[in-house]
Amino acid sequence: MPRFFIENIEKQVGDIITVTGQDAAHISRSLRMKAGESLTVCGGLGSDLICRITGVYGDSVEMRVTEVKNTESEPSVRITLYQGLPKGDKLELIIEKTVELGVYEIIPVLMRRSVSRPDTKSAAKKRERYQKQAVSAAKQCGRGIIPAVGDMINFTQLSENIKRHQAVIFFYECGGMPLSSVIENVKANGCEDIAIVIGPEGGFDPTEAETLEKSGAFTATLGKRILRTETAPIAAISAIMYATGNMD
Repeated sequence: MPRFFIENIEKQVGDIITVTGQDAAHISRSLRMKAGESLTVCGGLGSDLICRITGVYGDSVEMRVTEVKNTESEPSVRITLYQGLPKGDKLELIIEKTVELGVYEIIPVLMRRSVSRPDTKSAAKKRERYQKQAVSAAKQCGRGIIPAVGDMINFTQLSENIKRHQAVIFFYECGGMPLSSVIENVKANGCEDIAIVIGPEGGFDPTEAETLEKSGAFTATLGKRILRTETAPIAAISAIMYATGNMD
């Protein structure tokens, strides 16, 4: 069933929803849907609205809610990815795949060893493209929310941001605890809001690693092989989702 996002919408059975703009054009022209056909509208609040089209009017599509049900695709853990800013188009791949895997939010971090070092204006412009990538991936895989791609921050801001999470896992190329042990510790403490921190191509500067360790972050390893910066978050989130029962 086709799936569309309308942010922060909450409706009941029998309510009318009107879709306009690009989504309306996609429904009427690309999908050629007509009155009587059904689609899903997701409002990003944890519910899926099953709707039946009641009218197609060129630039708008009207539909009636026939069923409201809880979104089944959202994981039980909320993972925020703090990604050391990579070079080239690697961040687009990271966004696409981690959204599919269930990430809640992605925040690029300019670290000491980041090769790509855009200024604030350039980073803001790229963010628009990155958010569209997240929307596309969320639609494709049936997410219940659209994960946010945050503004680029620096390492000092990262050090402050991670304080708001219940648990922080810092994946260090120089070694750490087995991820399985870290996840067991996180689960034992009932943590559902987890931050993971991944370094850029050059890895973490020793001072950054020391700062994260002193902040109380779990230092974890993804095994004896050194993974690329675009591979590490995919591997980490996959492992966390599996260990927390979100891949059953």
